[in-house]
Amino acid sequence: MKGILLAGGSGTRLHPLTHAVSKQLLPVYDKPMVYYPLSVLMLAGIRDILLISSPRHLDMFQALLGDGSRIGLALSYAEQQDDGGIAEAFTVGADHIGDDSVTLILGDNVFHGPGFSTLLHEQLRNVEGAVLFGYRVTDPERYGVAETDIHGRLLSIEEKPACPRSDLAVTGLYAYSNDVVDIAKNLRPSARGELEITDVNRVYLHQGRARLTVLGRGFAWLDTGTYDSLLQASSYVQLLEKRQGTRIACLEEIAFRMGFISRAECHELGLGLAQTSYGRYLMEIAEGPVKAT
Repeated sequence: MKGILLAGGSGTRLHPLTHAVSKQLLPVYDKPMVYYPLSVLMLAGIRDILLISSPRHLDMFQALLGDGSRIGLALSYAEQQDDGGIAEAFTVGADHIGDDSVTLILGDNVFHGPGFSTLLHEQLRNVEGAVLFGYRVTDPERYGVAETDIHGRLLSIEEKPACPRSDLAVTGLYAYSNDVVDIAKNLRPSARGELEITDVNRVYLHQGRARLTVLGRGFAWLDTGTYDSLLQASSYVQLLEKRQGTRIACLEEIAFRMGFISRAECHELGLGLAQTSYGRYLMEIAEGPVKAT
């Protein structure tokens, strides 16, 4: 399976913070925002990843992440010229996807929960159609909303409905079989001139090939696209890291625990940041017992 991380958009809701920098490079407590969605793809075992962003921001991501080899990834980059919508990622990334299935994650989404890696591996094994992830929210009218029957089967998806049929928001994490490329190519732009991810999901729904996995209690899903949500996400990460003594979305640690890099390589990465608590944490991880992700 291939991965796509969509880190585009103008971030207008975060101006003036994002006048000169991509919102996905803003800090969420102790790490750049882009670390969090990238960590989700890594936890799913996905190592071949395309990062898509606007031309004026792409160099910044390349300076931060490089080709990914230091953490056992193969990272490549592509430009999204205009704000063409989430579904445009599949046409931009068609060559990257090739003949594989693909998981797409939005660059401003933060996910965290117990056993997340195991859940991802279970849900993304042999994807046939669309696999969506839902999360119960108090303000579903702000999101794409999923309606299910009593057995959890997906019945409908509405984009920002005035009268939501449920409190299940469709999160910014999606997995599709290879035909998503053709589906995206045949979409018509919406009234706002974008290729909508909800329209992709509806195609699979009408074909009877879409399923929804609900992230229940114990999971956190945070959208960091506003001042308040950015601060809330930072506070959430700070609280858990301080209380538990572990780090959320620490790419080097995940790479080590997933077997992407060796113990010695993890230690070396920490040594390069030895003057920071982040670097010392990595060295401690490398010197300690191997734990499950």
